[in-house]
Formats: sequence, C-alpha cells, structure tokens
Amino acid sequence: MEAEAEARLLLQEAQESIEAARSYRRELEQRLRGLQQAREQIRESATLTRDVLEQHFNDLKGTLKKLLDERLMSLLQEVDAIEQESIKPLDECQKLIEHGVSTADDLLRDGESAVHGDVGQRNEKLCSFTKKALHIQLDSLPEVPSLVDVPCLSAQLDDCLLTILKNQIFSHGTVASRPPVQLEEFVEKPGGILVRWCKVDDDFIPQDYRLQYRKSTASHFEDVYVGSETEFIVLHIDPNVDYQFRVCARGDGRQEWSPWSVPQFGCTTLVPHEWTTGLEGYSLSSRRNIALRNDSQSRGVLYSKAPTYFCGQTLTFRIETVGQPDRRDSLGVCVEQQNGYDSLQRDKAVCISTNGAVFVNGKEMTNQLPAVTSGSTVTFDMEVVQLGPCSNEGGNFKLRVTISSNNREVVFDWVLDQCCGSLYFGCSFSYPGWKVLVF
Repeated sequence: MEAEAEARLLLQEAQESIEAARSYRRELEQRLRGLQQAREQIRESATLTRDVLEQHFNDLKGTLKKLLDERLMSLLQEVDAIEQESIKPLDECQKLIEHGVSTADDLLRDGESAVHGDVGQRNEKLCSFTKKALHIQLDSLPEVPSLVDVPCLSAQLDDCLLTILKNQIFSHGTVASRPPVQLEEFVEKPGGILVRWCKVDDDFIPQDYRLQYRKSTASHFEDVYVGSETEFIVLHIDPNVDYQFRVCARGDGRQEWSPWSVPQFGCTTLVPHEWTTGLEGYSLSSRRNIALRNDSQSRGVLYSKAPTYFCGQTLTFRIETVGQPDRRDSLGVCVEQQNGYDSLQRDKAVCISTNGAVFVNGKEMTNQLPAVTSGSTVTFDMEVVQLGPCSNEGGNFKLRVTISSNNREVVFDWVLDQCCGSLYFGCSFSYPGWKVLVF
C-alpha cells in the first residue's frame, strides 16, 4: 500500500512538473513572439524613416534647385535690362557722331574740290564752300560720357548665404528613437472609447496633442481631436469592432507635429446609449444619441431605448443648445419607464433640473448645482454601497450617486426597494430648443 501511495504521489508530482513545464514553455514562446514583434517594429520603422528622409531631402534638393534657377533667371533679366537701358543713349550718341563724320567728309571733299579745281570756277566754288562751312558748326562736338559715368555691371554675391544654408542644413531634421507621447489607456464607453495618452519625453514641452483613429479595415487615419487635453472620448464607435489609434504632439512655440506614437488597437463591447423613438415632442439624430425638443405641444419624458446604464459607469449628458428653462425640466436616471409623467421628478428616479436643482425620488435636495447652459456637461456616477436580500420592507439596495456639472458635484445615497442591475436614463423639457447628447 505504501508503495502504491508513493507511486501515485510521484506520478502526481511528475504530472504537475509536466504541466508547469508546458506553462513555462508557453510563456517563453509568448515572450519570443513579443521579441519578434519588437524586432519587426524596429526594422519597419527604420525602413519607413529612411524612406521619409530620402523623400524629404530629395524634395528639398528639387525645390532648392528650382528656387536657385528662378533667382538666377531674375538676376540675368536684371542684367539684360540694365545693359539695354545703358547702351541706348550710347547708340544715339554714336548715330550723332557718325552723322557728323559723314557731314565733315562731304565738306572736306567740297573744300578740296574748290581749292584744287579750275581757276575759272575757283572763286565761285570757294564762295559756295565758305557759305556751306558757315552753316555747319565745326566747333560743336557731341559729349561722350567718360567711363566713370557709364554703368560697369557686376554681381554682388554674399558668401554668408552658404554659411547660413550650411548651418541650417546641418541642423535640419532629427531622428528620434521614440516619439515624445504614447497612448496609455483605453476605457470602454457605451458606443465610444475613452482614450488617454501621456508624455514620455521629459525634455519635451507639449503645446497641443493630435489624436487620430481608423477602423481596422480602413486605410487612412482621420483626426478626431486636437487640443491640450491628455484624454478624449471618441464617440460613434461600433461595438466589438477594432479601431486603431495614434497620437502626436506639437512642441511649445513650434509649428510642426512630432512623430506619431506606436499605433494601438482599442474596442468597446458596450452598446451605445440610444433614446427611444416615437415620442412626438422630440426629434432624434440618425444614431439616436442626440435628442432635440421640437415645437410640438406634446409633453412627456423621453426615455432610453433600453436600460443600458450600469453601476460603475459614467453616464454623460452634454447640452448642445438651450431653450427656455422650466423648473419641471429634468435629466437623470430611473429604475423603470413610467408613462404619464412630464418629468423625472418622481419616485424611483434621480435627476437634475435645468436650473441646477437635484431631485431624489421626487424630493428636492438642499444642495444644488449650477444651472445648465449651452456646452454644459452633466455626469452621473453610481456605485453599489449596500446590497441585501430583497424584502417587502425595502431599503436593502443602496446606490451612492455622484452628479457633476460645471466643476461642482453633489454626492448622496439613493435607497431603492429592489435590486437594479441596470437603469434607464431620460430627459424632459417643457419648451423647444433644448438639444442633448448622451454617451
């Protein structure tokens, strides 16, 4: 018996060791895959960086050559213009002098003919020559400009341009082994994803961030946020679909954006919040997450399509536009849909009115929040603080509720007589113009 027990113990220990070895091997193989992914990221990013550098500097060389050619052409045209403008008066002076030379030659021929001609006609020719000579101003000579008075073209070329270009070129561009910002966390939201990122370069001073995303099947990223915050809720996300995100930053006083972070995938399994269709007093957006109080005289509470709010989540209402406020207006959550009411200021509901008053089971609290305005965000956070067996006496289910609006919040316990795994949300407005987005 002892031998059999010892054999079983040894077998059990051997099986445990085998399973531990398998688990150890799986862990090592997973780490090998992680190393392979890291190696691929380094090589692929290096190849992409080389391509970007070569393309950029080829573009710079082409642009620089084009600019230099254009400047050379401009200077050559300027030389042509100065040359033509300066030569023109010299040409005119040359024509005048050549005309004078021709006149002098004619006069010389006439004079020699008169002097050496026949004696009988000499006096007459000499008299005619003398009169002709008197009409020609033989002492009037055109002025020819001296060389110091005419242009002497030259090119003024500052050699410091090469020094400036050399300094700029040698300092142009950097190669970073890591981007200055990285994606940090993805938090599932109903029909959305809360994306958080952080700075990983201590020497980098960010001014703005730029977040982009795309479906896993799409080829191009698109901007979804640009600003100074380090988190953003991306809405209109289809549940159970992978989306890829990346973020970059712009340094303080800089115009160019930093390199992109390593792209990461995120998704949400939570279905989006939707308003119920068919209530006459409200018009809904195509995704049914935006409700607009229209001009209809019909009143009532607009509820969610289903009880999609769960404790531990944050329910957010964002006021897009406002209308005339009324003390019976309400934004909040409730245990169940109850038709026949024109407000959530009733039993089994907590809500905030547009004037900031907070109601719990129809009773107004002493604490009050600021009145909601266009752009205001109202959030509801709930957590279970007491859960007991349901009974006819009630009071066994207690939720701690936090309502926040305009940087202020109220916290209270909401006691219910029944267990609630999920809650409806709703809104009611007495006058048209109110538009509210829920997420």
